[in-house]
Formats: sequence, structure tokens, C-alpha cells
Amino acid sequence: MEIERINESTVKFFITYKDIEDRGFDRDEIWYNRERGEELFFEMINEAHDRENFEIEGPLWIQVQALDNGMEIVVTRGQITDGNVKLEIPVSQGKDEEVPVDDNIVDMLDEQFRSSQKSRQTNSSLDTDELEIVISFADLEDLIALSQAFAADHIQNEIYYFEGKYYLYLMFDDHYAEDEQDDMISHVLEYGEESDMSIYRIREYGKTIASSEGLQTLQDNFS
Repeated sequence: MEIERINESTVKFFITYKDIEDRGFDRDEIWYNRERGEELFFEMINEAHDRENFEIEGPLWIQVQALDNGMEIVVTRGQITDGNVKLEIPVSQGKDEEVPVDDNIVDMLDEQFRSSQKSRQTNSSLDTDELEIVISFADLEDLIALSQAFAADHIQNEIYYFEGKYYLYLMFDDHYAEDEQDDMISHVLEYGEESDMSIYRIREYGKTIASSEGLQTLQDNFS
């Protein structure tokens, strides 16, 4: 599990489902078994206390983003002054809302989890105007070869390096029809593999190779 101290009152966790299972929890029970979900949550908070000296005082606000391979959780501690609660809630790249923690922590987590899943399913649908995909490459040579064989005109494309792999993020708008998008993705997948890694996690923890026009940048430098 990764723990990042954002500021005096906020910590961010990233925990994979494998890590959850290694801790003795089932992937599904953390959402549907109240006691087990609370046990995992407070185990994470206690670990943040030990590693980052994060004290639990006053109300807590939680933001959960359910990713394909784990969960990203932002916990913000409110400061009570003269009866008022002061919060410094970081801006998220997602659309999740901050929700105060009450006695029903697992209800809140479950609600946000379902919301995150629904949002991802909507974003990945071909019925929407934008189609996003993340492709991984074990070898830079494959990515360079793709840059020389594929024209990414009118396609947002970014390239990152993270945990020993190169990642290409593509986002299509309504410039291309659905069948054209399918053909182009099929072409790209001849050089790499579709990844379930979240682009938000890659952007935050990976090394940026090119934040825009990534394929054109490679082509210009390795032609």
C-alpha cells in the first residue's frame, strides 16, 4: 500500500486488490460486509498514523476512486475552531464527491464505489462522444515502430513510463466514426496490449515522456 501525505490534514492511499487479499480480506467483502470493510479502513488509517503521524481528530472526509486494479482513497481531517469545521480538501482529477464519515463508513464506500464503476462504464461506452484507452508496451522499440506506422491526427495521445513499462493513452473525440475508431485501435493493438491501469495513476506516479502529441514526438526524434 502506498501512502502520500498531501498536507497537514490530508493523506492519500493507493491499495491494490492483491494487497487487500494479502491482508486477509476478500475483494468483495470490503464493500458488502460492514465489519470487514471498517476493519480494513481503520487498518489503513492506523498504518498512516505509524508511517506519517496522521492523527484522527474530529470529523473525517473521505473520497474514494475505484480503479481497475485497486482503490485510491483520500482522507481529510477536519479542524474544529470555535465550533466550525475547517477543511482543506484537495481537488481531484475524478468526479467523486467528498462525503463526511459517519457510523456507516461502508455504506459511504459502497455508494462511491458503485458511482465510480458506473462512471467508468459510461466513459468506456462506444455510445459516448469520447473513447479512451490505455495501451502498455514492454519495449520502447514497439512504441517507436507504432509512431512511424500510425497517424494520430485529431487524437489526444500521451506517453508515460511507469513500473518498467511504457504506456500510451489515447482519447478519441467525435472526429472519427465508431468503425474508424475500432479499426485504429485494432491497428495500435498490433504493437501493444490494452492495459487496465488507470491513466490517473499513471499520470501521478509515472514519468511523463510526452504529455501531448506523444506519437509525433517519438516519430520526430526516432525517424
